Amino acid sequence: MNKRVAIVQSNYIPWKGYFDLINFVDEFILYDDMQYTKRDWRNRNKIKTKNGFKWLTIPVKIKGKYLQKIRETEIDDIDWNSKHWRFITENYSKAPYFKDYRDEFEELYIECDENLLSRINHRFIMKICQLIGIKTKISFSMEYKFKGEKTEKLVDLCKQASATEYISGPAAKSYINEELFEKENIALSFMDYSGYPEYNQLFPPFEHSVSIIDLIFNEGPNVRNYMKSL
Repeated sequence: MNKRVAIVQSNYIPWKGYFDLINFVDEFILYDDMQYTKRDWRNRNKIKTKNGFKWLTIPVKIKGKYLQKIRETEIDDIDWNSKHWRFITENYSKAPYFKDYRDEFEELYIECDENLLSRINHRFIMKICQLIGIKTKISFSMEYKFKGEKTEKLVDLCKQASATEYISGPAAKSYINEELFEKENIALSFMDYSGYPEYNQLFPPFEHSVSIIDLIFNEGPNVRNYMKSL
């Protein structure tokens, strides 16, 4: 049997392309054994406001933790969830479908008592997948025992997951060793994030690179019309 796999670090309320990649594969592995990187997508994402972009950032403990992995990264503000939900409400309350999803997102935020960033990201990713109809198996790299460096780790993870094809983000083209995949008879392809249609978005001008919650609140059940995999 053919099996497509993607291996990506967990992100906080990712953009629509992240969820298209999840839906294109049979198993999506959260690569949270990787080192946590500051000012990245691990603990923050963008939403639109009347004053432009706003970064919603989960405060995390980083002082003296230069080599910590994503799965080890702890939260540094127990009230981050209520603050984020309040800000989302302020900026999306007038979106066409906000009321349809309000209760589920409010529960998602307010009842989130996780202390580890990786677990928070997983919680939000799983819920959003449920809301937009994605049923892909989502696992953690920690569930596997893999070895090697860079591309070797990815290939080893793919082998353990019984992958016949690995779908990578386009940025990896500059460093991934394609020969290692060929050697193991694992097909390699790269995600194409171009050509997304615009949708009815609050606070113009239009911008694609915002959290998928923007698309959900603005288009509701019509989300599939603005994604590639649904």
